[in-house]
Amino acid sequence: MQALRIICTPEMEEEFRAIANKRKIINDPLYGFINFPSPVIYDLIDHPWFQRLRRIRQLGLTFYVYPAANHTRFQHALGAAHLMNTALEVISRKGYQVSDEERDAAIAAILLHDIGHGPFSHALEHSIVETIGHETISGLFMEKLNKASGGALDLAIRIFDDCYSRSFLHQLVSSQLDMDRLDYLNRDSFFTGVTEGMVGSERIIKMLKVVDDQLVVERKGIYSIEKYLISRRLMYWQVYLHKTVIAAEQMLVKALSRARELAYNGVDLWATPVLHEFLFPGALSDRPMDDPDHLLEQFSKLDDTDIFSSIKVWVDHPDRVLSMLSEGLLNRKLSGIRIAKTPWDANLIEHLQKRLVNEFGFSQHEAEYLVFTDKVSNSTYAENEDQILLFENSGQLITLSEASDIINVSLLSKADSKFFLCFPKWLFAKNYTNIFS
Repeated sequence: MQALRIICTPEMEEEFRAIANKRKIINDPLYGFINFPSPVIYDLIDHPWFQRLRRIRQLGLTFYVYPAANHTRFQHALGAAHLMNTALEVISRKGYQVSDEERDAAIAAILLHDIGHGPFSHALEHSIVETIGHETISGLFMEKLNKASGGALDLAIRIFDDCYSRSFLHQLVSSQLDMDRLDYLNRDSFFTGVTEGMVGSERIIKMLKVVDDQLVVERKGIYSIEKYLISRRLMYWQVYLHKTVIAAEQMLVKALSRARELAYNGVDLWATPVLHEFLFPGALSDRPMDDPDHLLEQFSKLDDTDIFSSIKVWVDHPDRVLSMLSEGLLNRKLSGIRIAKTPWDANLIEHLQKRLVNEFGFSQHEAEYLVFTDKVSNSTYAENEDQILLFENSGQLITLSEASDIINVSLLSKADSKFFLCFPKWLFAKNYTNIFS
């Protein structure tokens, strides 16, 4: 029997692809099987720029403390997009109409909200492209994708930039109670094993409501909101700003800074081709916004692999500062770190740096790469910004600070700062506790 041959036109192939995309499911460890309502979303997921997020760790160097924290920005973006889809379904069921176009645009906006992250996420936020944050680069990527698609992301960009009339859609993307935070708290908690970070995202989403174009929470959901804020505070100090994570990430920042200094001084330095573009003198290092297209072309090739591939080579570099930092990162020989509530005494820092100079032969400039101080801050809730509003049965809207009798909202709104001091552990052959007492 002669085989049946089907001839497909380009239009038919596109239709078949769209149908196949609609049937795709993704197995997520937090939410189980998830899917998305539009083939446009799957086209974005399939794009090489989004696929790059598979190679960007969500939590930077946190795996040095929590070994399983190797999840990626790709996983987080999918999770946040799933929560967005779920939230819009809840809002629609409560009688607040959301069109298919708005739904797809909001999902696309949160799917792409992290596409501008560089290697190791926040750890190298200003070390690769020094003058530009990931939000700006995300916006550039979205504009470029929009242009290539003939304006398919127009509404998504307006929602992302908070330029659309229905502001609750932007609140779902970026606010003090957005789908981004709901996903990363649970996902980071899951992969680190820090159970204090788990929040009731499903219940919170079921309690969402839109009133006067604002995203609000039904009054009976207040306990879930209180737990959410407390979990966020705990995750910052137990995971995101854990002192050993700070030490590791500071070593990485210093290694990249030293590598760039050597490159600008004409020292022979190996780096992957794309990292070379950002380290050595040139437009991407000095004036990255002069040619945004070139910036995106090169940045889209850069990921965690480039950094650690280069660090493995730098272990054997003749510059001992770069070599020392790189070897410490490669083999987890991390800097010592001490945390204080007040700034460190400048005399102590000078003393430690002088020991490196006098006893170990470092220059003063080199010593500043190894002994240094800075601060980290965390504010759990910004009371004076877009507050979380609760909807009373009477129809009245009240602020979280008015409704909560468990948490001190004003206290959570204050920036909690801690000062750290980093130093080589080998500077103290035996016990280095006494000098800090």
